[in-house]
Amino acid sequence: MTQQQSLTKNRTLYHKFKRVVDFGLALGAMILLSPVLLITAVLVRVSSGAPVLFSQERLGMHGKLFRLYKFRSMTNNPTRTINQQVHEGHPEVTRIGRVLRRTKLDELPQLWNVVRGDLALVGPRPTLPEQLAGYTPRQRRRLEVRGGLTCLAQIKGSSYLSWDERIEYDLEYVERESVWLDSKIVLLTGLVILLGERRFLKHPDMNRQCA
Repeated sequence: MTQQQSLTKNRTLYHKFKRVVDFGLALGAMILLSPVLLITAVLVRVSSGAPVLFSQERLGMHGKLFRLYKFRSMTNNPTRTINQQVHEGHPEVTRIGRVLRRTKLDELPQLWNVVRGDLALVGPRPTLPEQLAGYTPRQRRRLEVRGGLTCLAQIKGSSYLSWDERIEYDLEYVERESVWLDSKIVLLTGLVILLGERRFLKHPDMNRQCA
């Protein structure tokens, strides 16, 4: 067996192991957090009307289309451009939406996407189909792995990073993906939720190249 074949085999085993763990943890989290899901849904409905959920087509692993779900945190008539980053003070974010986005509670419905296999707990945030046309061949490598509920960019500043910087962190994750890195990202995501994204802002080296 060549070194490349060995690496491919190890990566396949890692992905299978990760899928089993993701399914179990996401299903368990949905059950444990069901009261939080219900209360959040009620708060969104009462404060900003229907719909409670926001859904949108995204690209998953190898470019497979799926529908992603979030608690709605913005008005029903967004005017921002596709790649525009949304900060806490964005005028289209609702009052309850600011709280949901700050605490990441708006992402909880995506646990269902993890159970279904559309997403992993950790991986690049899934891209919009229309964004793919602007990717370079190198940037398309972010589709080599399953998208995630949280990611490396999430613990490096997330919405305070430019779009290209976020993709750079995604490509770094594709290179380095491992159980250790996944565990680190999950733990640090908890700190980001507690302390805020700005405290963890770190711009990537845009001159690095993926192997």
